[in-house]
Amino acid sequence: MFAMNNIKIRSGLKRDLPHVLELINELASFEKASDQVSNTVEKMEQDGFGINPIYGFFVAEMNERIVGLSLYYYRYSTWKGKRLYLEDIIVTEEERGKGLGKLLFERTMKFALEQNCTGMMWQVLDWNKPAIEFYKRYEAKLDGEWINGHLEASQITAFLKRN
Repeated sequence: MFAMNNIKIRSGLKRDLPHVLELINELASFEKASDQVSNTVEKMEQDGFGINPIYGFFVAEMNERIVGLSLYYYRYSTWKGKRLYLEDIIVTEEERGKGLGKLLFERTMKFALEQNCTGMMWQVLDWNKPAIEFYKRYEAKLDGEWINGHLEASQITAFLKRN
């Protein structure tokens, strides 16, 4: 667990899922895709806390209220081996710009190394300029219409050693 002032980054728990789904719906609204969310708390409970969990997550708490999320899962690259796929980082609109996304991203990077992943991958919409600029600060490789980003384990290690 990472804590800074009144911000705490911790592993997600089953009891967090209603708040997680709220954040997912907020992101879908931001991306003008609210009608595309079909996930439920029940599905997320089964998929994340059942016999074979297929995803994990970290939450950002501020004053004991969940205001951010980093949701990830593993993928396997034929060229690189085990990778961590960052599905989404979501911070509530009112809490953006306070460094929560940075804390969630860096905790997820550290987790990738702890899990012996060869790196991390994600996608970002090509029109989401603030997110693109955020990832560029980490020297992430970005390309394509759906911009695919990734950090190699060596980049994560070098970044974490600098900070």
